[in-house]
Amino acid sequence: MIDAVQTRPVTEVKTNSKPGEWLSWNQEEFEHCFSKRPFLISHDLCNHPFFDVERLLELAQKLPADQIEYNAGQLPVSISHAETPMNGLSADETIRRIAECKSWMVMKYIEQDPEYRQLLEECLAQVAPLTEKIAPGMMKPHAFVFMTSPGSVTPYHIDPEHNFLLQIRGEKIVRLYDGNDPTLLSPRELEDFYCDRGRNLVISEENKERCWTYRLKPGQALHFPVTFPHWVENADDVSISFSITFRTPDLDRRRALYRMNSGFRKLGCNPAAPGTNRLCDNACYQAFRVWRKASSFLGR
Repeated sequence: MIDAVQTRPVTEVKTNSKPGEWLSWNQEEFEHCFSKRPFLISHDLCNHPFFDVERLLELAQKLPADQIEYNAGQLPVSISHAETPMNGLSADETIRRIAECKSWMVMKYIEQDPEYRQLLEECLAQVAPLTEKIAPGMMKPHAFVFMTSPGSVTPYHIDPEHNFLLQIRGEKIVRLYDGNDPTLLSPRELEDFYCDRGRNLVISEENKERCWTYRLKPGQALHFPVTFPHWVENADDVSISFSITFRTPDLDRRRALYRMNSGFRKLGCNPAAPGTNRLCDNACYQAFRVWRKASSFLGR
């Protein structure tokens, strides 16, 4: 096990002394850990009206259907998205009955609602002065709301963005794994992910305890480095979480390199993982850009 269950308070630098400032953190820890390993920060959104169930129901009714994903919540840690059972309810019913319907739900890209967009922008404006020093070029900001029934499980998977998960209501146990360790996350798994072959993964029994474990409480937020595998277990109450995410230009480059490697592998090659050889990475990325421009010019 990398760390025991962490529920400690955050030794924080208060930054929410002005209206519209919601987050606080330990600056030294933030600068040392961002994009490298998980760490906790604090937030002041637990009593915000945007996360009342009735307001979330109103939000769900405004969002396009393809931006609301929900399914049964009583799941194994490792299961493919295709095998994940539905809960037999509508989105409205799932929200209204979330305390009892044993389900998991995410409302995606909620920044399309102007009020939630402003909240996302306020949160990211606070962290940007620090993140820009480490991973410059903040772009593609998105926000998500997760609603989960007691005891539900979010299966083992990876995500492509810089992410802070803000716990609003209830508690959840998050188990995060080192995405830089190829014995935990292989180059081929990353190739499959970046080629859109699915984000859910299979975790082996011998690796299951090789994780950081956090019991997230309301008022706490957890940083998820890009493509660090994780799975989540809800506690004995309804959980509501707010996820603020963004991307940076280096992530587009990373995606391109893994997609290129997948293509090389289909040709019978055994390419080195991105990051192994900078010159090779640069050559591959330039080739990708030329191919993309040519494809665009030819209308393919």
